[in-house]
Amino acid sequence: MDLSANPNTQWMAIFVAELARNGLEAVCIAPGSRSTPLTLAFAAQPAVRLYRHLDERSAGFFALGLAKATGRPVALVCTSGTAAANFHPAIIEAYYAHVPLLVLTADRPPELRGSGANQTIDQIKMFGDHVRWAVEAPTPQADGSALVLRHLRTLAARAYATADGLVKGPVHLNFPFRKPLEPQAATDDALVPPTHPAPPAAPPFTRIDRARLVATDEQIADVAEIVQTNPCGLIICGPECPGGSFPADVIALARRTGYPILADPLANLRHAPEAGNGLVLGGYHLWLPALAEQLGALELLLRFGTVPTSGTLATFLERTAPAHHYHVREDGEWADDLHLTHTFLQADPAAFCRALTDALDKRMSLPAWAAAICAAERWTWSQLDAALAQQPFFDGAAVAHVLAALPDDTDLFVGNSLPVRHVDTFDRPAPRRITLYGNRGASGIDGNVSTALGLAAGGGRRVVALLGDITFYHDMNGLLAARQHGLDNVTFVVINNDGGGIFHQLPVARHDPPFTDLFLTPHGLTFAPAAQLYGLGYRAVADLDGLQGALADCLADTTGPTLIEIQTNSHEDYRRMKAITTAVHHAVAQVHII
Repeated sequence: MDLSANPNTQWMAIFVAELARNGLEAVCIAPGSRSTPLTLAFAAQPAVRLYRHLDERSAGFFALGLAKATGRPVALVCTSGTAAANFHPAIIEAYYAHVPLLVLTADRPPELRGSGANQTIDQIKMFGDHVRWAVEAPTPQADGSALVLRHLRTLAARAYATADGLVKGPVHLNFPFRKPLEPQAATDDALVPPTHPAPPAAPPFTRIDRARLVATDEQIADVAEIVQTNPCGLIICGPECPGGSFPADVIALARRTGYPILADPLANLRHAPEAGNGLVLGGYHLWLPALAEQLGALELLLRFGTVPTSGTLATFLERTAPAHHYHVREDGEWADDLHLTHTFLQADPAAFCRALTDALDKRMSLPAWAAAICAAERWTWSQLDAALAQQPFFDGAAVAHVLAALPDDTDLFVGNSLPVRHVDTFDRPAPRRITLYGNRGASGIDGNVSTALGLAAGGGRRVVALLGDITFYHDMNGLLAARQHGLDNVTFVVINNDGGGIFHQLPVARHDPPFTDLFLTPHGLTFAPAAQLYGLGYRAVADLDGLQGALADCLADTTGPTLIEIQTNSHEDYRRMKAITTAVHHAVAQVHII
């Protein structure tokens, strides 16, 4: 197929080759006619892997998961009209979660816009402020100048670099095409040579590099001075903490300062190799309310990452409001919904931790304040074990057992609503080779199935997706990708409590009607037919023995994707979780540790 015979396909071949030369490795393509030049250019590009999707919304979230797993931009391609609008939920999540996407939408040419032409909408900057950059690409033409073709090459480099920039996120490029769209001569005019794309192994036409932001010696010295004189401090690590050396660096800083780390499960510190020293804490959701009065001496806070999941932690921080509140983020994005930060430092968090550790005097022993907090953590987990043993099976206990059953080298995708909150409560810190993911940028329940499948495609490790029933229902279309792309390494664990169980926690639950019909929204569905439709193995469980057996079988089997449906009752789930929380609070409150 000769892509150079038509300006549309020729220009897109140049553009796609330049993306590949800048590092693009994957594209998710939804079928359509107007996007033919883009689709053919990607199909002819051996350096980029293609993932075909029938549903644009699922394609967007699959690309999101793929980008999360690889840490690299992933491209999305669709035709004109509402197809592009279906990318928007994933684009919103990518924007707020800082995930790099290249959104490539095909469009009608300018003369057809606003004319009543079929499948034509206004796509210019259609995603508004939810993209890092939006560009209307030039309409391909046979007599395009050398300047325009250089612009096409640099556009590819700039788009890739912007998506993967200091502040990562989605970039939108809108491509208008005139017919014919296929690789045949559009006119008798000669095309401008030379236009054949260089091989992907060649250097990029334009190379865009970025250096690191490192705190100055003066900035480190200022923080060190405050830390040395304030022994009662905490380190809080929220979602989106860096990977690489950061977990080891921040835990080394905790040892040097004597500050315990309150680690959100999505910070991926709870299971770091260095987490066994007892300073990485995860039970604070349960012990903070019981010890709030005793912890009033908090003097200093060091924060990394975005806003933590725990509402209990937010309440504690607002009540204590320490005088010294530092937040370190390299991308400069504000992430303090309580507006308590007094110093925001835009710098590489790992380098900051190393420099601050080096600048501080070594502590001979853990300060009494920190030792007491660590003791509260240990006591909380022992009390939680006792409380769980006394309660019948419910959704929280199911989450606790799923977490305990995960084998090494597993990625856990945690759905929004109740699952991520249960994981925050029951995920016990200990060194393990597992990584947790979630869509906490906008915290929607849409696209979670597809995001998990994208993780499986990009990471190559076993993926367990822990989802609620309505979350699973929202994205059942996405299950087709498991079979299409041979993703045998995925297990979906769906807690089916017949509706939105999280609404039991809200004051509106006292107003029934209309609570049940309009908030709880019971649906009466089971998901065995969905598993059969999309070729997933299926197990339904309703008790602990059944769950343990299903997990043992499914996690040992890598011959195909599976679905474990845990059937519970949302009213009983809420009552039993509240009983456990109350029991742990009461037990911890009886011990005066500080």
